[in-house]
Amino acid sequence: MLKGIPKILSPELLKVLCEMGHSDRLVLADGNFPAESMGKDAIVIRCDGHGVPELLDAILQVFPLDTYVEHPVNLMEVMPGDDVETPIWDTYKEIIAKHDERGEKTVGNIERFTFYEEAKKAYAIIATGESALYANVMLQKGVVTE
Repeated sequence: MLKGIPKILSPELLKVLCEMGHSDRLVLADGNFPAESMGKDAIVIRCDGHGVPELLDAILQVFPLDTYVEHPVNLMEVMPGDDVETPIWDTYKEIIAKHDERGEKTVGNIERFTFYEEAKKAYAIIATGESALYANVMLQKGVVTE
């Protein structure tokens, strides 16, 4: 056990977050995301018993977001014609605002198949048990300045 580290962050996940360098990407994948096939060249960490919001909140306590790009956080866009509500995105924006002074300005959207292509280049993919649709989020790591 460590002091000041969220308990939801496993030793394996902490190691991966620490190994990541500036501009490396991390995908928090919902339960429907093809984490294993997209993550053939990445580290895939299983967190099936957890949802994306609680992992996002814990990760952002130790993970700096990139300040050199407009959108260090990207969500998978809803496909045209897909009648899906995405209230979880508001939850993400609240969590991000709590940890980054730029708030929701850091959040962008990526078309679904482009998101998949970018996910294939991620350093790591965290497979969660999140049941919300279009709940995938990609984070780009920044630098620690303190």
